Amino acid sequence: MDTHDDNYLNTQEGRKLPIKHCIKGTDAWKIREGIYKENCKIFEKAGFGSSDLVEYLKSLNEKEQIESIEFVGICTDICVIVNTLMIKGFLPEVELIVDSKCCAGVTPQSHNTALEAMKMCQVDIL
Repeated sequence: MDTHDDNYLNTQEGRKLPIKHCIKGTDAWKIREGIYKENCKIFEKAGFGSSDLVEYLKSLNEKEQIESIEFVGICTDICVIVNTLMIKGFLPEVELIVDSKCCAGVTPQSHNTALEAMKMCQVDIL
């Protein structure tokens, strides 16, 4: 889950994408009712990808082979592609799926470009 603090605009990301968003504790940061599930695992990330998510999935896969992982989210062309390809790099035999109808990019073109890039890296696109 994208998580930033009030210092966001002073970070590299904030300087290149100067739009305050997902500031921890704000309404825009919170997971909406109906989406949040009790006792679910949430990974906060200050950048595009989550190494904590990768490590968690690697540890699960060591205990029992993960068959597949499905990705949804915003932004297809930033966070979704980065996390998907990070996980593909560490779990190359796990089937990765991106549900394109449950994703959105900065623009329709960049959304489609990200989907094509992931497809070329053997990620299944729905």
